Amino acid sequence: MAASTLSPATPSQLCSSKNGIFSSSQYLMLKPTRTNFVGKEKGMRITCQATSIPADDRVPDMGKRQLMNLLLLGAISLPTAGMLVPYATFFAPPGGGGAGGGTIAKDALGNDVIADEWLKTHGPGDRTLTQGLKGDPTYLVVENDKTLATYGINAVCTHLGCVVPWNAAENKFICPCHGSQYNNQGRVVRGPAPLSLALAHADVDDGKVVFVPWVETDFRTGENPWWA
Repeated sequence: MAASTLSPATPSQLCSSKNGIFSSSQYLMLKPTRTNFVGKEKGMRITCQATSIPADDRVPDMGKRQLMNLLLLGAISLPTAGMLVPYATFFAPPGGGGAGGGTIAKDALGNDVIADEWLKTHGPGDRTLTQGLKGDPTYLVVENDKTLATYGINAVCTHLGCVVPWNAAENKFICPCHGSQYNNQGRVVRGPAPLSLALAHADVDDGKVVFVPWVETDFRTGENPWWA
């Protein structure tokens, strides 16, 4: 009777036998066994050879890795920043110069609104959209005496933000989204909109119409402006 005993293996050992080569993980799975041999039959003999890995192959070049990471970050950041700039300018359009920090009204073509020229083509009771404060669509109002009203009406519905068109036949602003209605000055008269349309001062400076933020009492309700 003969016995074979295996010594503990190390991670860098390679084991070979008559039947092939075993990795270090396979070698660790082998358990000491006691084998009975009959006659002249010989058992399988396992021999192990220790190997080592050079230190230079195990340690990565951290300097090169950091350089590659910086190059990758720069390659991603520059195109991303270039794409974000147009979006930023779209959501925060630059305001035109005006008195008191106001914004010059723009027509549908993006031109400055000249008060005298506007009144030549827009009659009494007219309400036409222009670009106002923060780029919001704002109605410029012509009074019945053929003068410009001293206020502009923000066209953004106070329910869910739809642009409310002017209905001249009914003398109202009627929202096409959920049916909210406002009178000819933008005061809410029918829900579901909870609040009246916002106001802006419409001044004339050097012949141009200038919208200025309205922070005084809302003349339609006698209350403080909810938008200020």
